[in-house]
Amino acid sequence: MVVFVGAGPGAEDLITVRGQRLLAQADIIVYAGSLVNPGLLDIKKQNCRVYNSAYMTLEEVLDVMIQGERDNKRVVRLHTGDPCLYGAVREQMDGLEKAGVAYEVCPGVSSFCGAAAALGAEYTLPGISQSVVITRMAGRTAVPQKESIKDFAAHQATMVVFLSTGMLPALAAELQAGGYASETPAAIVYKASWPDEKVLRCTVGTLADTARREGITKTALIVIGDILGGGYERSKLYDPTFGTEFRSAVKGEGTDGTDPE
Repeated sequence: MVVFVGAGPGAEDLITVRGQRLLAQADIIVYAGSLVNPGLLDIKKQNCRVYNSAYMTLEEVLDVMIQGERDNKRVVRLHTGDPCLYGAVREQMDGLEKAGVAYEVCPGVSSFCGAAAALGAEYTLPGISQSVVITRMAGRTAVPQKESIKDFAAHQATMVVFLSTGMLPALAAELQAGGYASETPAAIVYKASWPDEKVLRCTVGTLADTARREGITKTALIVIGDILGGGYERSKLYDPTFGTEFRSAVKGEGTDGTDPE
């Protein structure tokens, strides 16, 4: 069995309990060395074989995993955050299936969740935004034309932009072309949950200058939207005048379903 494990956003204690157990039991670990905290490997067995996929091709990674399974070894493929986001896991899964190798996935805490924690932010504030767009700028890897930053910006939803710290002038231009004002709140979260985490609050118009001043060129997420501002509506979830399956509404204006005058 091969298990894809999400390592979490960075901090060693933000991997899941299941993921930590799987790491401790593994005979072979293939980990994304360019992003995964190497401290996570401290719990590995003494005779565990470790491979850094930053120096490997897809074919080399598959060879290690397939041979490990055929040798009856427990194989863990350790990805940063959660494997489902920018983890290039589908091609690995397809390769394993073609070879007749079983696999499963242990999810992890994504870095966009770590960034929200670092910001003390809620991505889905009532009256401000109820949607989150997770995307990236086009670079050496293309982005479908229908998923351009400009087009997404037109929705004015919360945006979390991966893999784009080195393209902030172009990102800011695309955001503004799509409808975000230059004064729209934004943030750069560098290495969320790591010991050297940095949280830089700025605006869409000052994204590039902020990153340049702090010397940040990679390993950061960009968060954009009015959820980083001060205003929002109170949630209905805990409103005493809003009844639910578990709690009766307190009698008063608006409890009969009509708008209070």
